[in-house]
Amino acid sequence: MKCVLKLEGLCCANCAAKIENEVGKMDGVSDVNVSFITQKLTMEADESRIDSIVDEATRIAKKVEGDVTVKRLK
Repeated sequence: MKCVLKLEGLCCANCAAKIENEVGKMDGVSDVNVSFITQKLTMEADESRIDSIVDEATRIAKKVEGDVTVKRLK
């Protein structure tokens, strides 16, 4: 299942890369992309675990970039 998160307040491309790398390591997640320009995290995730995956991706984003606001778009 495709999932898109808006990462408002992402302040650097290095943080975007760190988030992309950490989310990509999660079980049930594939095809991860974080765009600093659009401030979006797009991933393919196991539909049966989507809520827990989104929660963990949100925690990762907040850990890397404390001021980021995360919203689920799809």
